[in-house]
Amino acid sequence: MRPSWETLRTMPVTEWAPRSQLELPATPIERPRFPAIDVHNHLGRWLSDGAWMIPDVSALIAVMDSCGVETIVNLDGMWGDEVSANVERYDRAHPGRFLTFCQLDWALLATRDGVAELRASLDDSHSRGARGVKIWKNLGLTIRDADGSLILPDDPRVISVVQHAGELGMPVLIHTADPKAFFEPLDEHNERLDELLQVEEWWFGDRSVHPTFDRLLDAHATLVASCPGTTFIGAHAGCAAEDLDRVEALLATAPNYTIDIGGRMAELGRQPRRFRQLLERFPDRVLFGTDIYPASPEQFRLHFRFLETADEAFEYAPGDPIPPQGRWTVSALHLDEPTLEAVYRGNARRVLGL
Repeated sequence: MRPSWETLRTMPVTEWAPRSQLELPATPIERPRFPAIDVHNHLGRWLSDGAWMIPDVSALIAVMDSCGVETIVNLDGMWGDEVSANVERYDRAHPGRFLTFCQLDWALLATRDGVAELRASLDDSHSRGARGVKIWKNLGLTIRDADGSLILPDDPRVISVVQHAGELGMPVLIHTADPKAFFEPLDEHNERLDELLQVEEWWFGDRSVHPTFDRLLDAHATLVASCPGTTFIGAHAGCAAEDLDRVEALLATAPNYTIDIGGRMAELGRQPRRFRQLLERFPDRVLFGTDIYPASPEQFRLHFRFLETADEAFEYAPGDPIPPQGRWTVSALHLDEPTLEAVYRGNARRVLGL
């Protein structure tokens, strides 16, 4: 029985799940045009309540082999013995297939010798086999100094530590802030309201608690400019997928800066021509990454479709009744072969020193 007009008029937006009536071709891509290096993934125990994200490493390698993924960067090394545990489980057990990045306990900056301790932590992680450093969004959003103030990425102490990563030859993959909508008022105009209603702690729009999106991204740019000897990977399309002018400006002024596309198909796919323009200007500065965990053949192949085909208006989260990162579809980039080779593999090999 059809719902009444009044029922439909008062239906909560969270229950609205429209089905597109477009009839369009779909181009399946089983394997990438070139072997792929996924520079943004999570294999450790940090995001999974102490259990390994990947309980069966051989099964993951089988997925990688079937999908043409030659190497995955694991961002979950953390520090101390956790670095060794990740390196032994992945990098040393399966040479060439995995590279582990460490993290840093930025809360140490609230102590008197915090900078020295963090520099020593980098030395230790490097000696244990970490190939790079992951800086997470908590730097700028939740890490506080001894006086209670937030520590931002452009803090001189942070700059000193990150400069040391460059001295060690460790690239830094940095995630600053979050989608712009997470910093906007929580109201009927917020385009990510569906998502924020599910995870309330992702909203950072209270200016009495968190900086603005612009302040955080300015700090991000200052850190990059202050560490010319350190190679950066700006996570999630340079942490500003909704503002590619901002991302291009940093790419233009900072030759040590690159970006990955991990976790941002939804944003990049609604502006494919604009993102192609960035790729045409900086074909050597964009890296393939997925941020999908645990990795699946379906998600890898969806990314290949996004990069390689000319398909239009397809679901970036097929199977989800409500798209998790915005109520829209995406269109593919249809990149040429030289650009695909650079994005899939060549740029990552240079940045990672492979």
